[in-house]
Amino acid sequence: MSARVSLIKCGSYEPESVLKGVRQAVELLGGIQVFIKPHSKVLVKPNLLMSKGPECAITTHPEVVRAVIRLLKEINCRVVVGDGPSALAQYIDNIDAVYAATGIKEICRQEDVPLVNFDKRRMRDKFPLASALDECDHLVSLPKFKTHVLTLMTGAIKNLFGLVSGTYKIELHKNYFASPEFAGILVDIYQEAKPSFTLIDGILAMEGEGPGTGGTPRQLGLLLAGSDCVALDAVMAGIMGIDPLRVLTTREAAARNLGEAALERIKIEGEQIEQLKLRPFILPKNAAKGKELPPAVQKLFKSLVRYYPYSLSLKCTGCGNCAKICPHQCISFKNNKMKINYKKCIACFCCQEACPSAAMEVKKSLLARCVGL
Repeated sequence: MSARVSLIKCGSYEPESVLKGVRQAVELLGGIQVFIKPHSKVLVKPNLLMSKGPECAITTHPEVVRAVIRLLKEINCRVVVGDGPSALAQYIDNIDAVYAATGIKEICRQEDVPLVNFDKRRMRDKFPLASALDECDHLVSLPKFKTHVLTLMTGAIKNLFGLVSGTYKIELHKNYFASPEFAGILVDIYQEAKPSFTLIDGILAMEGEGPGTGGTPRQLGLLLAGSDCVALDAVMAGIMGIDPLRVLTTREAAARNLGEAALERIKIEGEQIEQLKLRPFILPKNAAKGKELPPAVQKLFKSLVRYYPYSLSLKCTGCGNCAKICPHQCISFKNNKMKINYKKCIACFCCQEACPSAAMEVKKSLLARCVGL
């Protein structure tokens, strides 16, 4: 076995249950000190996509953050907590509302841990990452277990996109809009900022049109932990009921030898996937099983099989978040009604991710519907 992942059951966010579950997940792998040096400074990065409460299953639950903070304090670490939300990343003051709404601000106040803003950055090869990384000895990542309309799922590797500073998230969506190219950028970020330890919050997960308000919360009752983000995402895919290599970030990272993607070569400590007897996750509508079509057919119909965002007018509040985050500025409002310029739309689904009202839906082209994709 070339990688180890712990998988344990945790049925609720009751503080004592979460602390017990997180501790068990860590101890199955040898203890927190295996990954984090005592007396070091640690940046804890949850998934804080938008200003929504933890009951929505969009963000990492604050009790998971609290439990990890306490484990780090036990080995005398100096902890800071921070994230760069994807939604409306161009507004740096938005982070305060996100920290408050997600419950992270209150948890950090109670635990006497500072919150940091990712307003300072250092340019890497293709993107700037938060300078907070340079100021800490370790990065601990706390993703949320969710589906994702663009990347199929968002887990260990995708969570690191929040380290990209400010409006550059939008630039990356614009410059690398094809799914394989965007997956490559996410793996570049993982290669640049590999966490020392990752724990995935799958107690309340999300399926369907994730990762934002379009998704459906699902009680899963699981925590996953490890240091190999590729292996963690492979196990997460296995739990969802999909081939790990369908997830482009997993495939790309494994091809670069950044981690283990083959489930048979991953040592799972604790619960076993097949013994959980879970129904497969409901995937986003655009999660087409293209490999089931002959390659010649795929190539012929590639330009005609499309998925695109569509506004549900009865749900739209006219807040304008979608227009603000759109990389190609193809969304506009007239008389409080949204209009999308589909000639410019790259189907990155940032608009759906940023919508606080679940007013953006994924639509399929006629051919996609006809061939059953």
